[in-house]
Amino acid sequence: MTQNFDIIVVGGGAAGFFTAINIAEKNPKLKIAILERAADVLQKVRISGGGRCNVTHACFEPNELVKFYPRGEKELRGPFHQFCSGDTIEWFEKHGVELKIEEDGRMFPVSNSSQTIIDCFLQTSKKLGITVLTGQSVQSIYKKDSVWKIETQNENYLTEKLVMATGSNPKIWEMLQQQGHAIISPVPSLFTFNIKDARIKELPGVSALVSVKVKDTKLASTGPLLITHWGMSGPAILKLSAWGARILHDKNYQFTIFINWLNDVDTVEAEQHLRELKQEHSKKTVAKKSPFELTNRLWESLVLASGISSETKWADLSKNQIQNLAKQLTQATFQVNGKSTFKEEFVTAGGIDLKEINFKTMESKIHENLYFAGEIVNIDAITGGFNFQNAWTSGFILANAI
Repeated sequence: MTQNFDIIVVGGGAAGFFTAINIAEKNPKLKIAILERAADVLQKVRISGGGRCNVTHACFEPNELVKFYPRGEKELRGPFHQFCSGDTIEWFEKHGVELKIEEDGRMFPVSNSSQTIIDCFLQTSKKLGITVLTGQSVQSIYKKDSVWKIETQNENYLTEKLVMATGSNPKIWEMLQQQGHAIISPVPSLFTFNIKDARIKELPGVSALVSVKVKDTKLASTGPLLITHWGMSGPAILKLSAWGARILHDKNYQFTIFINWLNDVDTVEAEQHLRELKQEHSKKTVAKKSPFELTNRLWESLVLASGISSETKWADLSKNQIQNLAKQLTQATFQVNGKSTFKEEFVTAGGIDLKEINFKTMESKIHENLYFAGEIVNIDAITGGFNFQNAWTSGFILANAI
């Protein structure tokens, strides 16, 4: 049996629902269906942001917002001028969901539950008469005359306009490749670094504001770093992993990083400061109390790593020990050996080549009436609500175009 629709959205996630709802609101006469391969829709929304759903980020200036996207910065500038984070807040408020801003700029529903977002999407799509079909795993897509034909394992569908919102789904990418689209091969983004090192072995849970560089590359980032049981995590590391997704993949996740535990203090300044401390605190024990904004445990670990015993007094520090300590503080070298996935916020760099998409409409430049929304394209962002913002913006623009 074949079912006919004006518009079919493949993918029952955030981008798919947002797109379908916006199309239906602008043109209630259209017959719209969402096809989802799983038994349940919006599963990723449910677990996102630790079950709270980090809807967007309180960055309201399009030219600033694009800077959070390692891939897609240039392409998203125009779209963000049409639908930005402020529009997202307004949209959800209009649909009965109030958002709040947290200290770090992330925005969540006031209810603190992703279920609020899911309920909003389900209720709105029901009210608008959108057909939601689950358990529909797409087996093939092709164009016949001017109509798209979609075959799932148990049904056939025909539609004039086809919207692909399947996220990082390799099977769908393969089908689109057969339709002539170029796919940028996927690699992980947003991961933590596996590091075995005596200096941090006993310090899980300790954090510091640092700057990090990857040796022999231009990759650098600053921000909070968190020491974990398996190595290092926190915004500084995650940012580095996102911007370096391709480079670090090519290095097989074996590389060296330099950490400045004092963030913006350089080695010369650090040495100077240590010499002053030697004068001021001559009778005190070096390892005992951190003179910098570092926890005492981290400070002690770096002191011992500089060849200074735990009993040494400031007065007894040699010139060599001061130099070593300044280096440990501002140019500490760590060997990274592999990566770990960051929580459930698994993000992939890769997808449909951005050159093949018209960002004024989100339509394919290769096939008429084929559209893309969300992470199926080669756009990804760091953590903080930015990947969702890309889903909302692309869905809105696409809906307007249709």
